[in-house]
Formats: sequence, C-alpha cells, structure tokens
Amino acid sequence: MHWLARLVIVVGGNAIALWIANAFVPGFVLSGNWLVIILIALVFALLNFFLKPLLTLILGPVIVLTLGLGVLVVNAIILYLLPVIADHIDILRGSIMIQNIPALIFATLIVSIINFIIHVAL
Repeated sequence: MHWLARLVIVVGGNAIALWIANAFVPGFVLSGNWLVIILIALVFALLNFFLKPLLTLILGPVIVLTLGLGVLVVNAIILYLLPVIADHIDILRGSIMIQNIPALIFATLIVSIINFIIHVAL
C-alpha cells in the first residue's frame, strides 16, 4: 500500500480512537473541532513513529518478561507525552488533557486496541 494512503488511514484511525476515548473515558478530555483532533492524531502518529521503537528497545526485557503486555506501558508513555507535546504547539494548546492515572490506563487500552486492529488490517 502506498505510504501516503497508509499515513492517512493511521492518522484517521488515531483520530477516531482518541475521539472514542474522549467519549467513554472520564478524565480524558479532548476539546476542539475535527481539525484539531486530526492534528492531535497526527502528532500522536509521529510520536508512535519516532518514539515507539526507542521505547520498545529500552523496555524490551520488560516486554519479554510480561509476554507482550509491556507494550501497553510503551503506549501509555506515548499517550502521556501527547498532551505535553500538544501544549507546545500553539494551535493545540489546551486541547487534550489526561486528568488522572485511571483515565490514562483506560484511554491507552482503547487506543491500543483500535491501533492493533488498524495495523492488522493494513
């Protein structure tokens, strides 16, 4: 599949995953219109592209010892960094907040499941 089509599908899937997490997880607040949500999903996809391999390498023994469940820790770290990075972009400032740890855990589960489905389908 062409890389641009794959990028559009991944960013769209991330936008839908973040919107679903916003709808069903109390404490995970995503505000703004669809353009802001798509830009946040693009930042999330870029974090996944650049940071996930490095964190997977560093936490490799934990991932092996937990039989793959350590990948959820990697995804939680990336999702935790998303509001921090988004607050440094003027147009995205204040558009995403994770208010507590249970919200981070449940949002990570939702986003990880949807990302897994998207990557298996591609």
